[in-house]
Amino acid sequence: MARYTGALCRQCRREQIKLFLKGDRCYSDKCAFERRSYAPGQHGQMNMRMRKMSDYAMQLREKQKVRRMYGMLEGQFHRYFVKADRLKGVTGENLLVLLERRLDNVIYRLGFAASRNQARQLLRHNHFMINGKKVNIPSYQVAVNDEITVKEKSRKVESINDSLSAVVRRGVPGWLKLEQDNFKGTVQAMPNREEITMPIQENLIVELYSK
Repeated sequence: MARYTGALCRQCRREQIKLFLKGDRCYSDKCAFERRSYAPGQHGQMNMRMRKMSDYAMQLREKQKVRRMYGMLEGQFHRYFVKADRLKGVTGENLLVLLERRLDNVIYRLGFAASRNQARQLLRHNHFMINGKKVNIPSYQVAVNDEITVKEKSRKVESINDSLSAVVRRGVPGWLKLEQDNFKGTVQAMPNREEITMPIQENLIVELYSK
């Protein structure tokens, strides 16, 4: 599957918000966004001072921000929007719930990985099971009462243990339950809008795709 292979820190600087794409580095003083919070490129600082964004530009930037936050290319992200639009309820909220239910995101939210990128890598290397069965598809949609466990032989993987040791700092959302000592997480409920704390204006994404 195609994936973005460029510099991750440039994405945070382009969107003018920390997207936490590099795990613990994003919390340290080595974070590129903390050191250079202006847009990348030769005229990044000047453009920040002079540019006034149009409505379309704001909608586009919001879509790019969320797409990059969850680590997807344009085609895949648009398919999520189409699916969200077909569901009952508010399209923007449906979109965020679908993104939160992705298995790579759930592994990240539970603290088994320091970033969504790392969660995808660990999944592809078959370190996790759902309800006792091997699942290695990052886009898998979790359901209520699903149990996500680290395989017995994978519980000594350094990156998983390092991530779990930092889970107190990041926190686990209320719709998930982590049993850290058992390397297990449970989906207690579907995520709701109030539990998605990143500054996202999903209505701008809906407006963009509805043109």
